[in-house]
Amino acid sequence: MAVGAAIIGGVAEAELGRRRAGRPRLRPASDTEVAPRAEILDAAAELFVSQGLAATTTRQIAARVGIRQASLYYYFAGKDEILLELLTQSVRPSLEVAAELESRCRDDPAAGLYALALIDVATLTRAPHNVATLYLTPEVQAQEFAPFRAERAQLQAVYGRLGQAASAGHGMDEPLTAALLMQLVESVIQLRRTGALRDGYGHEIAAACLRLVGLGPAEVARARTRAAAGLAAPPTAERSAESSPESSPESSAESSAPGARENLRSRPAPA
Repeated sequence: MAVGAAIIGGVAEAELGRRRAGRPRLRPASDTEVAPRAEILDAAAELFVSQGLAATTTRQIAARVGIRQASLYYYFAGKDEILLELLTQSVRPSLEVAAELESRCRDDPAAGLYALALIDVATLTRAPHNVATLYLTPEVQAQEFAPFRAERAQLQAVYGRLGQAASAGHGMDEPLTAALLMQLVESVIQLRRTGALRDGYGHEIAAACLRLVGLGPAEVARARTRAAAGLAAPPTAERSAESSPESSPESSAESSAPGARENLRSRPAPA
């Protein structure tokens, strides 16, 4: 789906595009095509997930990147700010896609829900070092991470509204629908953690979301087809200016989503 792919790709490009100058490196960068800010995020994600938040220091992160510890502070105020950005990267693009889908899929919420789940699974799958495993850690419940939790709650609310609309109000109440749909999509985190994630699971999870709200096989198949046809694409007047045909949500997310060392989801750089 072009709108989702554009948001995911655009956010990453904007984040990687500008940075402040830092001090000289202790050793050459491992990948000269990757901005230092992105390298710091990638190194931090690996350390946070592998050895825990409390055990990870900014000195270790800087050493992993190959810069001085003091240079790291040209990009981030400290470890908490790095973690907040990593967490935000795993939510904000899906939240922006969700807003687009909710607006454009009022007449076909099942296709909107299918597309959102598919894109969200794809993005979580590509989050550096499966950083979403940190969602429920005690440290992330602290006040400094409230902005991340608020955005995740907003995304969950959109799942609830789309789910209720798709079921025509005949399913569970909206808060329960929202919570269960979010948990179903985020099951990809544990699948990835255990090595059980397989190609095609994005479509399986998206279809399961529709079944959860009471849709049958024919309705699920129709929603998949409508999502792949670009139901949530820009209106005809805007679409006519585009020269290339639209692709499916999954293929668009896969073709434009950055690699593990790039920022999938970002927030504005600190002032």
